[in-house]
Amino acid sequence: MNRRFSNIRYHYIQSHLYGFFITTILLLSILFFIYMLFHPNWLTVKSILMLTSLYIGIGILVSIYVGFRSSGDLKQRLDYLSVLITQFANGNYQSRVHFDDEGDEIARIGNEMNEFGRKLETQVRSLRRMADEKADFAQSAHKAAVIEERQRLARDLHDAVSQQLFALTMMSEAAVKQLDKNPEMAKTYIQEVAAAALKAQTEMRALLLHLRPVELSGEPLPVGIHKLIKELKERSPIQFHVSIDESLELSSSAEEHVFRIVQESLSNILRHANATEVTLKFTKRNNELFVHIADDGDGFDVDVDSQRKTSYGLKTMRERSEEIGGTFSLKSIKGEGTYIDIRIPG
Repeated sequence: MNRRFSNIRYHYIQSHLYGFFITTILLLSILFFIYMLFHPNWLTVKSILMLTSLYIGIGILVSIYVGFRSSGDLKQRLDYLSVLITQFANGNYQSRVHFDDEGDEIARIGNEMNEFGRKLETQVRSLRRMADEKADFAQSAHKAAVIEERQRLARDLHDAVSQQLFALTMMSEAAVKQLDKNPEMAKTYIQEVAAAALKAQTEMRALLLHLRPVELSGEPLPVGIHKLIKELKERSPIQFHVSIDESLELSSSAEEHVFRIVQESLSNILRHANATEVTLKFTKRNNELFVHIADDGDGFDVDVDSQRKTSYGLKTMRERSEEIGGTFSLKSIKGEGTYIDIRIPG
């Protein structure tokens, strides 16, 4: 209720009522001053009270009506500015606001916001051009990137798969020793071996995903995405639901970044999410590309678990999105899954 009465309409009504109150006090003061000094026959205390009461009743209604009507245009124009700011925050820098009255302060603010939007749009184009130039530079630095990636994969193999294989060896030996003495315990060891082997297999699939070429090799983004998903379907029990507009057209640099973002997100899902279903949606609206990636896995606390291994991949995806002028949004709920939304200017 308090928030409702903070509306600019009620501020206008309050200001009119305040002016009306001051006018009423002045009118009463003048009438009583005349009555006290001159005692005219036509002016009595009763007539003063009747006149004042009638004036107050009419004045309150007029103040409310005038305050409500006079604030309508101002409220509407402020709403336009609020919507424009929201559009800018969402990455829609092509939005503009236009006022018929070009002489007041709000119209001047609107013009300044329009100019601000044009500058943001220019900066986004500059970012995309820089991204294209950076993509050309990245071609020459590809060998160094491959070496660095191999080193990271070697560390991951040592930290994850190698340790799991060592655990498999130990449990297998324990199962063999207990096979004759305690078959039930041997059965338990074998079940643990199967679970550990499945986990190691999942880790290996995720690491192999990183070994794919960094570039799309000249293929359009939809073709590259479909090939990637087809390969994962053959090697993983996860159900993939893909919706992609085959007519998507992006610059080569933007396509490379989007492909790598999808690749990194799928790798994280395979390695950490324990998901059974993954949804990917690529839609084009108003010269913007919207990418939605969702899984039904374990999920995690984004704030508490920011130091997890997934944080490196999430940071990389965010940086890639920003490099091409886009926005990156992440939402994760424990026990329900993780949702990634990316918005990239076309």
